[in-house]
Formats: sequence, structure tokens, C-alpha cells
Amino acid sequence: MAHAQLPVVDHPRALTMRRDAWWVQPTVVAIVLASFVVYATWAAFQNAHYTFGPYLSPFYSPEIFGSSPHALFGPKPGWWPGWLPFSPALIILPFPALFRVTCYYYRGAYYKAMWADPPSCTVREPRSTYLGEHSFPLILQNIHRYFLYIAFIFLVILAHDAWNALWFTDPATGQTHFGIGIGTLVLTLNVVLLTCYTFGCHSLRHIVGGCLDRLANRPVRRTAYACASCFNRWHMRWAWLSLFGVALTDLYVRLCSMGVLHDVRLL
Repeated sequence: MAHAQLPVVDHPRALTMRRDAWWVQPTVVAIVLASFVVYATWAAFQNAHYTFGPYLSPFYSPEIFGSSPHALFGPKPGWWPGWLPFSPALIILPFPALFRVTCYYYRGAYYKAMWADPPSCTVREPRSTYLGEHSFPLILQNIHRYFLYIAFIFLVILAHDAWNALWFTDPATGQTHFGIGIGTLVLTLNVVLLTCYTFGCHSLRHIVGGCLDRLANRPVRRTAYACASCFNRWHMRWAWLSLFGVALTDLYVRLCSMGVLHDVRLL
């Protein structure tokens, strides 16, 4: 079989001899990830428009302290630092954020896109030393496996939020009745995407079966490993889809709360 030869640039100081647009992918990844960080940070500090009827933004769930009916323990606590603007999202958002930051796929994505480590295949790094993840601070990436357990707790909480999104209160009578709105579907889809992303985690696959040398005589572990591997094959896609999903869910709830969008009741 014939192989096409990639055109090269013969220059001793060039980062690479590739002449294709290798920089496009890392640039797009950097822009998307940076945009998400900026939006999530802005949304977290708003402390407003994060709830609409039975809908609660995933950036603020669970609302441990807050002013909405979803708050578990009342308004702003007295121990909150006076110099830090209060927002319910600031209490819980670091946990799912650290799960994503330390994710094996996201590491490879932002290492290439933001640190040029390396920026692409056969492209030289703009540095002379390489320390890897055996040195501080990157050795802290190993906490990913522990944040996996916390991620499962958040999946249960967000699934409960999707369940609550099925029950609407009539403002005239005060009675609660079953219903399905666009927001119900949005919150449910967000849980599905996050579940697929979490179940495809490399750490989970190792936990359920990878720590064994042989799975032939362990039918339960073998089935669990195969299931995790099935999700893992799409791990990159689930990572991006769930990232867009959680941001768009917050945006939908926010726009409904601001009156920009009208939540259509399907049932």
C-alpha cells in the first residue's frame, strides 16, 4: 500500500517540518476551554438567575446555602469571608471542576493546547526541559481517582434535580402537579451526558477490572470492565458533549429566569 509523504520544511530552527495546518486543532481547543472557564467563572459569581421554577442550574447544585427555595440550609452563612462575594456556586463548583481538570483526556487536551507540551505530533516544544507528572505541581493530578467518587455523588444530586424538574407548582392554587417542560429535557440530557462521561473515566475502568491480571474467572468484574470500556471508547466525545451540555443547561435556566426565553410546557 502506498503512503502519502507529508511536505516538509527543511529549517534547523523550525518547531516542526510539517507544512499542514497542525496548529488549528490546539488553537480551537484552547479557545473553547478558555471560553468555558470564563463563562463558568462569570456564572458562578453572579449569584442570580440560577433557578427558574423547579429548574436549578447544575453550576449551583446542590445549593447548600442560598436565597432560592432550593437552598438546603438557608441563606448566606455567617462564617462566609466578608472580602469574598457570596455565591452558592463557589461552595460546590470546585469539586466537579477538579474532576475535569485532572481528567486523563483533558490533561492531554490542555497540555497541548495551552502549554504546548507538545502542541502537536512531531512539533517541538518551546522549552528545553521536561519534568512530566512525577514532579510538583503536576504530580497532584493523581487526585483524579478520588474526585471520581465525588463525581458519582454529584450525578445522584443532578438526577434528583431532573426529577424535581418534573413537578411544577401552580402559582394560583399552590398545588404541585406532574409536567414536562423544555427545561426538564435539558436537565435530564445534562445528567445523561455527565453520566456517560463519568462512566467512561479511565480510573473507573481500572477500579472495576484493571487492577486484576486476569478477568477470565471474574464474570462480574469482566462485565463491568467491558461496560466501562464501552463508554471509554467515546470518552473524548462524552468529555466535549458534557462540557457543552452543562454550560448550555446553566444558560437555559439563566435565560428563562431573566425572561429572555419562555419555557414551553410539553405536558
